[in-house]
Amino acid sequence: MSESHSHADDSVISARGGWAAPSSTPPSNPPIYQTTAFDLDGLDQLAEIVSGKQNGYIYTRDGNPNQSAFAEDVARLEHAEDGEVGASGMGVISALFMSHCQSGDHVLAARVLYGRTVQLLQQIERSFGVKVTFFDANAPETLADLVRPETKLCLLEGISNPLMEVADLPAVIQAVGKVPVIVDNTFATPILQKPIELGASAVVHSASKYLNGHGDVMMGVIVGDKYIVRRTRQFLTLFGANGNPLESWLGSRGLRTLPLRMKQVSQTAQILAEWLSSHPKVTRVYYPGLSSHPSHQIALQLLPNGFGGMLSFDLAAGKEGVNPFLKSLHGTIPFSPTLADARTTLSYPTGTSHKFMTAEERAAYGIGDGLVRLSIGLEDAASLQADLESAFDRL
Repeated sequence: MSESHSHADDSVISARGGWAAPSSTPPSNPPIYQTTAFDLDGLDQLAEIVSGKQNGYIYTRDGNPNQSAFAEDVARLEHAEDGEVGASGMGVISALFMSHCQSGDHVLAARVLYGRTVQLLQQIERSFGVKVTFFDANAPETLADLVRPETKLCLLEGISNPLMEVADLPAVIQAVGKVPVIVDNTFATPILQKPIELGASAVVHSASKYLNGHGDVMMGVIVGDKYIVRRTRQFLTLFGANGNPLESWLGSRGLRTLPLRMKQVSQTAQILAEWLSSHPKVTRVYYPGLSSHPSHQIALQLLPNGFGGMLSFDLAAGKEGVNPFLKSLHGTIPFSPTLADARTTLSYPTGTSHKFMTAEERAAYGIGDGLVRLSIGLEDAASLQADLESAFDRL
């Protein structure tokens, strides 16, 4: 029993408590730095940290050990110089464009992108006067004629959402010359493709997807050229779109199993894609591992370690068959407007990821109203096939 003390002592103990004594045994997992700010010993240390002469942190919006650890690990996987975490993939892409473009500038963007990315580009064009030209990533030979003196960035997806087109990145990079090429590598991950090795300037990820892999994080990350990352970081912190400690910690936990998960989902997706391609209630399957896919040959060159866990297919029943199909799978393969969870999920691009596009725009891009997107999880292929067959039988 401690000695008697005053009520003033109670307030000190309560307000300043929670600290454990230093230990000679380090934890087996990195700690979560769940703190708003970091204590400084004076103005001299503040100046040292701000100038970069001393490694340290001041305010979590501007930096935190968990954010740094996750960004550095992704940068190492992508063979990049630097990295930064954002609140979401869209937050990172928004900060990228806002930090590199101003009124009168021009950007190039692949015509098939995540629908919200297209919506963002359209908003930037309307509100800020940044001109956007959409190009066909399957025809990189047309790109050289689209580059202007005011072209600041070129954005595309390594594997496109939702048609799984594999971009010929070396050809695109060569065609645009000195224009920085930014690759959304969410679907492939650095396990299947490293765009920076192919000449890209930076890579972005929705880290909510495969990098984390457990469906419990909302986070984005950019890695690449130090100059590009530094400018993007400035806008992420200025706009308050930074990542946070807990989700960064969860992302780091997810990275530990990323190679194993990507190997598993690629194998299962290949099995299901081949089965679906001959199914009477499916008219077309979009998966780069199939010889029938337009990107198959380039995928063989650029994705030597597997073709990923994402595939799409057109139902023979068309739009009328989508809702009954989704409802039949409720409880086994859920309809969920995301991807890359540990469990397999289904999505409907027309109603979720690409709902902000007009019907005419979707049709021009090849996204039909009977298109269903399948995100393969960690279940075995036979169980997933049985679930899907049961749903097909009910159509």
